[in-house]
Amino acid sequence: MPDVHKIAVIRANGVGDFMFSLPALDALKAAYPDAELVLLGKGWHKDFCTARPGPVDRVEVLPAIRGVGADDGADLASEDEVDDFCARMREERFDLAFQIHGGGRYSNPFVARLGARLTVGLRTPDAMPLDRYVPYLYFQPEVLRYLEVVSLVGASPLTLEPRVNLTELDMIEADAVGLRNERVVLIHPGATDGRRRWPAEKFAAVADLLIEAGATVALSGTEVERSLLDELRASMRYEPLDLCGRLGLGGLAAFMARCDLVISNDTGPVHVGAAVGAKTVGIYWAGNMINGGALTRSRHRLLASWRMECSECGQNCMEGRCAHSNSFVADVPVDEVAEAAFELLGLGPELD
Repeated sequence: MPDVHKIAVIRANGVGDFMFSLPALDALKAAYPDAELVLLGKGWHKDFCTARPGPVDRVEVLPAIRGVGADDGADLASEDEVDDFCARMREERFDLAFQIHGGGRYSNPFVARLGARLTVGLRTPDAMPLDRYVPYLYFQPEVLRYLEVVSLVGASPLTLEPRVNLTELDMIEADAVGLRNERVVLIHPGATDGRRRWPAEKFAAVADLLIEAGATVALSGTEVERSLLDELRASMRYEPLDLCGRLGLGGLAAFMARCDLVISNDTGPVHVGAAVGAKTVGIYWAGNMINGGALTRSRHRLLASWRMECSECGQNCMEGRCAHSNSFVADVPVDEVAEAAFELLGLGPELD
């Protein structure tokens, strides 16, 4: 596309979702280095991206629009608020507007209201078409999905792995933890979706094995996850470093960059850890591993559960979600996670 001066990208969801989009955003910035790249996202995107070196030049926080970033149960913005936002965005005179938020049922009509010269993105059969689009089929690695979208305007990938740059403030926040150790492992036992949570007692068993091998184990989580971290600590024989609620996202990223390993469920922090260069052991449900699992294996190990049926109602959840939140990854063995961790840490032979 000639004469591109300003680009809008809609991606208004979680931390891991944003990490998956970074290779595509890097590709766009390389293809159009003189264009301003404006992310239409959430408040946390603005906090995280402002003053951070990277492809995003500016973040505009979206109002709570159904299907376009509104959290479940949140009060939706009024039509007047949405109209005002769209009018303000049309004044920006975007040359390109990208929808990499989902299938497009709600987001494609919204993108069309931005008034860009060209709209580009994803589309399910029931969604409004954009000027250029890629069909949205659920099972596809997310990183590759968005790279395929930006390729429609000539943007070629620089990398297949998300990369996050740290700021001085991130490092100051991580310094405040005061940890100095030759071998540090961060364990993140939480996940917003209960189906993705490996049991706390299994994380505890791995943590004890690592401490016995000489590692310092730190636990991360938000204050909302305090009870989960308390449960994990109560199941341990040794005392970990508790970071619950002590680090924001940037500080956690800087801390993980200093870790020898991050062990986590399939949730935002494991993807942030990978993006700052940490080795990771991720615990995935098979379907989610297809979409969100790391693409390379030099630094990453993926442990998968192949359970298809809900343990409570028996529904095959590859065919559609049921109403329950029982863990789909509880049957991943402790010894497999520990072996992967020991291998990446270079701690010798496999465990018995």
